[in-house]
Amino acid sequence: MIAHTAHPLAAPVSEATAVRLLRRAACPPDARLLDLGCGEAAWLLAALEAYPRASALGIDNSAPALERARKAAEKRGLSDRLALRQTDAKRFPADPFHDLVLCVGSTHAFGGLVGTLDILRGHVRSGGIALVGEGFWARPPDEAALRGLSAAAEDYTDLAGLVETVETAGWSPIYAHVSEDGEWDDYEWSWVGSLTLWALDNPAHPDTRDALAAAREHRAGWLGGYRGTLGFACLLLRPTRPR
Repeated sequence: MIAHTAHPLAAPVSEATAVRLLRRAACPPDARLLDLGCGEAAWLLAALEAYPRASALGIDNSAPALERARKAAEKRGLSDRLALRQTDAKRFPADPFHDLVLCVGSTHAFGGLVGTLDILRGHVRSGGIALVGEGFWARPPDEAALRGLSAAAEDYTDLAGLVETVETAGWSPIYAHVSEDGEWDDYEWSWVGSLTLWALDNPAHPDTRDALAAAREHRAGWLGGYRGTLGFACLLLRPTRPR
């Protein structure tokens, strides 16, 4: 959580891009929004500002992340339209009446992209939209990239394969944004920098040495491994087939 202090979207996506994607979803003015694996609810807060009459529900199992979400909502005057619930998103009961359902960078929590899409189907209304963020190989990974990510080559496909997977799962892409190099660099430097700053500001904390080591390891894996190899796409999707 500390690592996302300077970049609460928790994905290689700029704030301007996030707002553009949310507006592109073309939700009704009084939309119902849901984020499964919301973290600090940065996406939902941006959505509530984009849709001033909308209401939102964020689901996450991290109490510290949800507490930060509450504080952020209070600071931005959005508390009355944002509900937060600490629970396992995989077991959250289906409620197929949401205009927009989000899962950006959290598909691992549902066993991967296909499992995520199956769960999202139970929450989006007929004609509604899902916003899903997922990684892909921008180029074939070498050993350094796989080591840097602690990943296997089969963990991701290329962008064309990602879209094919989505369509096979019964969803139609209506728009997508592929993260640019600058978005990736801002995200990664923010991740490493937030953790490093916390450690430098808290030299007596028992976790300081581990935090610095984690920041160095992450930076090395990125700069010496997967930078330019791992891509990230945010896709706006509509169900192709009925539930």
